[in-house]
Amino acid sequence: MRIIAIGGGEIGRPGYPVETTKIDKEIIALSGKKNPRVLFIPTASGDSEGYVEVFNKHFGKRLGCKTDVLFLIKEKPNKKQIRDKILNSDIVYVGGGNTAKLMKVWRKTGTDKILQEAGKKGVVLSGLSAGSICWFKYGLSDSRRFKNPNAKLIKVSGLGLINALHCPHYDFEKHRKEELKQMMKNTSGVAVAIDNCSAIEIVGDKYRIISSKKDAKVYRVYWEKGKFYQEVIKQNKEYKPLLDILVK
Repeated sequence: MRIIAIGGGEIGRPGYPVETTKIDKEIIALSGKKNPRVLFIPTASGDSEGYVEVFNKHFGKRLGCKTDVLFLIKEKPNKKQIRDKILNSDIVYVGGGNTAKLMKVWRKTGTDKILQEAGKKGVVLSGLSAGSICWFKYGLSDSRRFKNPNAKLIKVSGLGLINALHCPHYDFEKHRKEELKQMMKNTSGVAVAIDNCSAIEIVGDKYRIISSKKDAKVYRVYWEKGKFYQEVIKQNKEYKPLLDILVK
C-alpha cells in the first residue's frame, strides 16, 4: 500500500498561491514514473469543473502528468467504467470538500471497494483534506458546515486503510484542536493531525513525514489514563515503522 495523505493547502485556485508542490512531486516519485497517469476524483466538491481545471493545470501542465478525471455524480459511470479508470491509473488523487458526501457516493457506487483493490495492486493513493480523511478509519470532518456554518465537526468513517482517526487543517482552522481533543476522549487509539502543507507518506508498514512549508507539522493525538497527549511526529528522511505512531 502506498498512500500520501495531505493535511491541506492550495494547488493554484485563482487568487491563491501554489503551496503543496514539494509533496505533489513526492506523490509522482512514489509512482516510479516520470509522467504518470494521475486520476483526479472530485466527488467531495460535487464534481466541481473549476477544481478539475486547477488540478489539470497543476498536475498536468506544471508537473508533467497525464491527467484524467472520474466524475461519479455528473456522469454516473457503471462499476466497470469506474474500475477501469481507477486500475489503469498510476496515481489516484482525491480532492477536498464534503467527506460525508464523498463516502456516501463511493459506497453507493462501489468505488470504495475498487479503491481498496487499487491500493493492494500498487496504485498510489493520495489527496488532501477530505481526500486525506478517506484513507483513514475515521476523520474529523466539517461536512455538516456545508449546510450550517455553525455546526460542530463530526466523526466520519473512511476506507480504513490506515487504522487511526485523521484531522486535516490542524494549524489552519483553529477550532479543530479543541474539537479533536474532545472527540478523542471517546475514541480509542490515536489521531493523526496534519497541518496544511504537511503530509504522512505510507509505504507498506512504514511511514515518514513530508512537508512543503518549513513550520508545517504532523501530530499524534490521544488520551491515556485521563491525560491528553499531543506529540509532534518528527520528520525523517528514512522510513519508520507505522505501528510506532498508531499504537499507544
